[in-house]
Amino acid sequence: MITTNSGRRAVTWSRVPAGAGWGAVATVAMSALMLAGVAIGVAPMPKPIPAALVAETFGTLPEPVRLVLAVVAHLGYGAVAGALLAVLVRQVSVRIAAGYGALLWVVMGLVWLPYLGWGLFGTAVTPKVAVATLVLHLVYGLALGLLLDRRKEAVG
Repeated sequence: MITTNSGRRAVTWSRVPAGAGWGAVATVAMSALMLAGVAIGVAPMPKPIPAALVAETFGTLPEPVRLVLAVVAHLGYGAVAGALLAVLVRQVSVRIAAGYGALLWVVMGLVWLPYLGWGLFGTAVTPKVAVATLVLHLVYGLALGLLLDRRKEAVG
């Protein structure tokens, strides 16, 4: 944000590409951990959340279409969230970004998991979903914070 001559805060749009790009990269880090957990059988979720959201929203789709939609939606959500953080916070730190990841977890726990029928924070499936998804969102926030903090001179 910058301050205009009238004293109002103006959005620093030049930070959007870096925030979106690093948000997508942070989503890849989060997704890799999520998919590893599913692959080795330690993830408490019945299926990866982006895939579950696509299935719930669009119904029966061919597997390749469902997979592409899930990947695009998750990367897009992460990119938009990263861009939003980069625009709203002038100097992103790891601490701020980790808190932002936790805030995104709250949104997921209050909106998206109930939408799936998994209850608040996934507790209708198991309370372990809440812990696992918090860890994943902290990984997103920490990765985003490290990337945006490291690059703050280049993005704003």
